[in-house]
Amino acid sequence: MRRLHSLLGVVPIGLFLVQHLVINHFAVYGADSFNKAAQFMHDLPFRILLELFIIFIPILFHAVLGVYIVFIAKNNVKRYGFFRNWMFYLQRITGIITLIFIVWHVWETRVQIGLGNEQLEFGLMENILASPVMFWFYVVGVISTTFHFANGLWSFLVTWGITVTPRSQRIATYATLLVFLAVTYIGIRALFAFV
Repeated sequence: MRRLHSLLGVVPIGLFLVQHLVINHFAVYGADSFNKAAQFMHDLPFRILLELFIIFIPILFHAVLGVYIVFIAKNNVKRYGFFRNWMFYLQRITGIITLIFIVWHVWETRVQIGLGNEQLEFGLMENILASPVMFWFYVVGVISTTFHFANGLWSFLVTWGITVTPRSQRIATYATLLVFLAVTYIGIRALFAFV
């Protein structure tokens, strides 16, 4: 179950995260650019099935098992060095923050627009992020989510036996740090474009 949890966190969920942030990044080029990108995603064939089986079910499984892991996890200083122990701890904290953020984000951008007549477009995100509280909530949410993904990618490489030696794990640490910085930059730059 843990290996499946790790796999789902990287393959469908992680890839969706990167794709979602790249689509949001179109806001940097203006409202029309973002709206066209969002409309393209909205008009994908079999969108509902894709969302259900590639996004919602994997996220639900990952979240439920993740919350369970948070409650049974114990820091293990003897097995991991001080840095890795902190990364283990931060992975659990950012998992909870990310879960709260995703639920809120889906509520604001999918559920509420489904109940009303609004469309998912630049103006919706502009209105949401007009509040300083919501803007900073989104900043924290994006940073938490990108950290959780990048650190989870490191764990995935270890869990699946891709990085076994201390040297390969050290290289993976630097590589996933670069992933974190790049994906965070894309996400935060998009947020500033909406305001």
